[in-house]
Amino acid sequence: MSELLEFLRTHEEAFPSLYSDFRYQRHTNHDGYQANASAWLRALTAAANAGLIPSEAGAQHDHFALHTGEELARGLQTQEFGRPLALGAVIEDAVKKKELIPLRDFMEAKQSVYAKSWIPTPWQVVSWGLRQLGVMGREGVEDRLVTGNFVIMANVETAAKAVLNQVSKTATSNTSRIFSRDLFVSTFSAAVGADALSSRDTSVLLIHLARDQTAIAYDVASGTIKFKLASETVPATIEQEDITIASLRTLITSLEPQIHELMKRVLELDAKAREAVATKQLIAAKTALRQKKLAETKLQQRTATLSQVEEVYAKIEQAADQVEMVRVMEASSQTLRSLNQKTGGVEKVQDVMDGLRDEMTNADEIQQAINDVSAGAVDEGEVEDELEAMEKAEREKQEEVERKEREKREEVERKEREKREAAEAEETRKRLAELDQVEEQESPAAADVLRPVEIAQSESGETQQQPV
Repeated sequence: MSELLEFLRTHEEAFPSLYSDFRYQRHTNHDGYQANASAWLRALTAAANAGLIPSEAGAQHDHFALHTGEELARGLQTQEFGRPLALGAVIEDAVKKKELIPLRDFMEAKQSVYAKSWIPTPWQVVSWGLRQLGVMGREGVEDRLVTGNFVIMANVETAAKAVLNQVSKTATSNTSRIFSRDLFVSTFSAAVGADALSSRDTSVLLIHLARDQTAIAYDVASGTIKFKLASETVPATIEQEDITIASLRTLITSLEPQIHELMKRVLELDAKAREAVATKQLIAAKTALRQKKLAETKLQQRTATLSQVEEVYAKIEQAADQVEMVRVMEASSQTLRSLNQKTGGVEKVQDVMDGLRDEMTNADEIQQAINDVSAGAVDEGEVEDELEAMEKAEREKQEEVERKEREKREEVERKEREKREAAEAEETRKRLAELDQVEEQESPAAADVLRPVEIAQSESGETQQQPV
């Protein structure tokens, strides 16, 4: 299975149904027809963006252009489903909706393709001769693909957005907004998701940015591109100094990888010479050293050239910034002059300030007069009575707060006292209980002591007289 078919099978769930002849659904099931047509266009758009659409013989794969014809039909053919039967109708409908625009019309259009007055050419209306051949719009007839090239607007718009986003982040000076065509390709290929933009892709993208987005000024003759400032409504015209700046930037960009490769070459030859010396291969060592010297000489030349070019570019960049600064200062001076003229000059301002001070004085006098009238109408006795009532209410409020706090404090003290008394009573009860236990233990011992004495008295016959 080809890489294109594998991609479509993986990314499009409705892959098998795309090969059916669904053209009759235009009238019987319009929603079903639109779903299949949209799925086909979505699949082709994604495949083109991935660089998988077959291109013209010997041409580089395009990302923004769709080449239709026998190559595409063969590329989509499978053993299981054969060739797609309704692809021609899908292309026709996409052209009518401006989702696909014939490449020739896109490149030659004088106004934006988004303009409402933009009218498809007869070549578009008849879908590049398919109707004349009787192979489109007739259900039951083989839907062959006639060779043609179309701009895929979805891919171009996505790429343009990515380019503008990168420029907004990286263009920090006036000169950094200027590119040559080659520098544009090397700088933004990665941003648009391509290893390298084809010549056709580059032309389509630049025309879209210049004509349809009005985001750049593009000089086709010199290949110079200049992005507009955020403050500009339209990009400034490209001048000779812009062409020179673009050339310098391109030269710097081309010299840097050359220097890197030469440095790498010098290291490799040095290692090769050392290895040859270690193995006693003196001729090989001398050859490597000669090549190393040549590479070092070329490296020095390239480095010196780069240094000179960078110095020149730095001066040009500084001068360009100064031009912009002077332009802004000049515009600011004109604005300030216009505003000063609107004020009427120093004398008018002084008159206005004098009049303002007079009116402020009048306002103060009027306010003072109003205060005097208001002060005479106030009854001081009522003021005193109201103040006394407010003080009384405040005292009563404070006394109430103090009373509640006192009651709360007394209640706490009462509970603590009751708790303390209960504890003392419990302690007394425990002590009494302990004394009772001690007495009970001592009583039998005393009886045992008295019993022998009584026995001895009885045996001797002695009696003791108890005192009365």
